[in-house]
Amino acid sequence: MFARLALCSRLPSRNWQSNGGRVSIRTFSQAKFSLPRPHGKSFAHRSELKQAKRIVVKLGSAVVTRGDECGLALGRLASIVEQVAVLQNQGREMMIVTSGAVAFGKQRLRHEILLSQSVRQALHSGQNQLKEMSIPVLEARACAAAGQSGLMALYEAMFTQYSICTAQILVTNLDFHDEQKRRNLNSTLHELLRMNIVPIINTNDAVVPPPVPNSDLQGVISIKDNDSLAARLAVEMKADLLIALSDVEGLYDSPPGTDDAKLIDIFYPGDQQSITYGTKSRVGIGGMEAKVKAALWALQGGTSVVIANGTHPKVTGHVITDIVEGKKVGTFFSEVKPAGPTVEQQTEMARHAGRALASLLPEERGEIICCLSELLTEKKDEILSANRRDMELATASGRFSQALIDRLSLSTAKLNSLAIGLRQLAVSSRDSVGRVLRRTRVANNLELEQITVPIGVLLVIFESRPDCLPQVSALAIASGNALLLKGGKEAAHTNKILHQLTQEALSIHGVTDAIQLVSTREEVEDLCRLDKMIDLIIPRGSSQLVREIQRAAKGIPVLGHSEGVCHVYIDQDASIDKAIDIVKDSKCDYPAACNAMETLLIHRDLLRTPIFDQIIDMLRTEHVRIHAGPRFASYLTFSPSEVKSLRTEYGDLECCIEVVDSMQDAVDHIHKYGSSHTDVIVTENEETAEQFLQQVDSACVFWNSSSRFADGYRFGLGAEVGISTARIHARGPVGLEGLLTTKWILRGEGHTVADFSEQGSMKYLHENIPVPQGSFS
Repeated sequence: MFARLALCSRLPSRNWQSNGGRVSIRTFSQAKFSLPRPHGKSFAHRSELKQAKRIVVKLGSAVVTRGDECGLALGRLASIVEQVAVLQNQGREMMIVTSGAVAFGKQRLRHEILLSQSVRQALHSGQNQLKEMSIPVLEARACAAAGQSGLMALYEAMFTQYSICTAQILVTNLDFHDEQKRRNLNSTLHELLRMNIVPIINTNDAVVPPPVPNSDLQGVISIKDNDSLAARLAVEMKADLLIALSDVEGLYDSPPGTDDAKLIDIFYPGDQQSITYGTKSRVGIGGMEAKVKAALWALQGGTSVVIANGTHPKVTGHVITDIVEGKKVGTFFSEVKPAGPTVEQQTEMARHAGRALASLLPEERGEIICCLSELLTEKKDEILSANRRDMELATASGRFSQALIDRLSLSTAKLNSLAIGLRQLAVSSRDSVGRVLRRTRVANNLELEQITVPIGVLLVIFESRPDCLPQVSALAIASGNALLLKGGKEAAHTNKILHQLTQEALSIHGVTDAIQLVSTREEVEDLCRLDKMIDLIIPRGSSQLVREIQRAAKGIPVLGHSEGVCHVYIDQDASIDKAIDIVKDSKCDYPAACNAMETLLIHRDLLRTPIFDQIIDMLRTEHVRIHAGPRFASYLTFSPSEVKSLRTEYGDLECCIEVVDSMQDAVDHIHKYGSSHTDVIVTENEETAEQFLQQVDSACVFWNSSSRFADGYRFGLGAEVGISTARIHARGPVGLEGLLTTKWILRGEGHTVADFSEQGSMKYLHENIPVPQGSFS
């Protein structure tokens, strides 16, 4: 074993940045890392990986080498170096266990052999016409000897771009079994880390003997490959985290690519019997079985382990930093098995029970909803007690705005209103799943039906608003959908009891598992990656939450709105009394709601008139803070604070006032600055009102009525999962109909398409068959 300090200059310290645009990774916190952690016990949860200070990154042969196995994957390697540099410059201690010397040496030796053969042939033949040259099989140790120096030079050059010095360490099995050599290795590595140097470690493949099967000493792992080397090194150096990068996403329960192979999110000791291993990767001498064995050995020694894909072009640029951030990447090895099921298991349970729920009779689904309605009334004391505890904790934390705390609050009146809405929904649920929408006689004895069916598995993510849970649950029950609920921590106690009551209601027809509450430490972004398990995501919360979900859920449809910038336009022909009442109700009834007024548009002719003065006086009396739009401010000598943006959703007792020249000007303003949620006109001119109602392209458009009517309960839907501003599937308050899709059923008697060809004996009829109201398939 020998150590060679890299000959790189110590450049002045600087903040990390991408080098010349060559490699780009997502923004990662640049705050210096300074969390000391006693070694001896691995992290129990992914979220704790942010605390990892000493990290070993193992780069498998498939990660470092090109697809042709001759030479290195330079772009991939540069991206990995950049991520390691980011973490090192945060104050973490990074070590790399690398493969690649054999591949680099193979490329170099092949080049030398080809060059040598071409020169000999040219001299022998006396001309430049060369015969076809063959390359002999190259011995791996020779390749390693030829490639090791070049590999290290490459690492030095890359790390130098980030003002980081590197050192090369070559080891063999004897360096760990010989006590003196082991102490020397340990001392060398600690000294390098103390000097802020990144050690680059590899087995000395030029001299290492072939691996001996089953030669592990008791309690000690032999160094057969870089997997076992990385594990042994991580434990020896008391590393907090070992990241093993390979060419697969992580550990699967059966060989990747086979039918029903599932990626394992968290692997626990003792689960080995449930795994079927496949063949090893195209290069290297290890395999997934070797990786698992090494990972479990490191875990037993107190080092957390993640096995992930380091070759995927879409994630390579941030896979290491994502793991350290605690994101759900690859397979995380943990000694702490959670008491409940994983979110993947919850989703499977919900889907299975959801199919049983969909097969119930409409009356039976209605009975479940009625039972839940009764439980909300019977158990109101327990519900309100849990809610008070959440309110107290949220207020004491000081982290939540008053608007969010208002959304968190429940009352007897709210629970009674919820119970009434659920009973309404129970009645309408009898006309949902299996309803015939269309019936067609395609040909004689060949009939087609289009019927309503559940969407599948819904994921509803909501902040505060615990009243959302029974509403959404009842809609899922009525529509026969399985449901996954992810609430905010601030409403944990209230959500827990409401979910228990929901499952109690579901149990009367044996479908308890159809609705699941995710209470594990799942990040929203991780849930949005379950595209093979979840069919629709519905966010309920702030515009920031909705936007984050829309960005994260690339493979799953999202139903919702990102903002509720609602307008009320006071026309020149408006009634004073109606205008004052509508503006007051739209803004002050519940300012935190997404259907509350945020911008008041006033016709220019109403300025300095009694209607304008009375509206301003009312807003001041209600303690509404006013922000002046640019045109409104230009009319005033001393104006309120000018608005920063005309697209602001205040969610509080604040609003913007702006002046417009006409109804058409108001429509243009709404289209430019609105969010297509809810917009109102106040006028006594019916022609003007009808033009407004037809021209405004929003989910809800009202005449002489408060914007607060944009609600599923007030529309008579019984409940809603939210308000959608999308232009497909469902728009506005989304109730039962919005949670159904359709399927086509064809009933024939041995019909084939060939029967309808030119030579066939049958003709298409395509006759519409009348469908009586309330018909079911």
